[in-house]
Amino acid sequence: MSDAVSISDLATADPAQVTPFLNKGFGEVLGLEYTELSGDRVRAQWAAVPAHHQPAGIVNGGVYCSVIETLASTGGGIWLGERGHVVGVNNNTDFLRAVREGTLFAEATPVHRGRTQQLWQVTVVDERDRLIARGQVRLANITDTDRLGS
Repeated sequence: MSDAVSISDLATADPAQVTPFLNKGFGEVLGLEYTELSGDRVRAQWAAVPAHHQPAGIVNGGVYCSVIETLASTGGGIWLGERGHVVGVNNNTDFLRAVREGTLFAEATPVHRGRTQQLWQVTVVDERDRLIARGQVRLANITDTDRLGS
């Protein structure tokens, strides 16, 4: 997938084909493999590896926060489409079970989608479908995208 792709194109793309595009930069560290992309739901999976660990040898909570923010922002961006971009303005993540290794699965779904903001919930489960973490991300819908980063 080229650098010129817009986030709204993701809704019709094969998740396996757009994974490298979505994993640029910090996403490469997370190693997400997207399995579903739409403005109504985003799913991804990844392997918990030592690079994700904190000193006690378990996945760092920041990894869960990052995955949760990434999936919510991707879904919110797809939903907003060409009207603008989304930025996360609040991420509240609960860590429920420690993990050292294995495959983890995350799913993001909208709670509210309005004119100026969106609220998404995201769950993370392990291979045995045990809840590992859950989060909620509030996104601002930015329609004046030239002001981002100014």
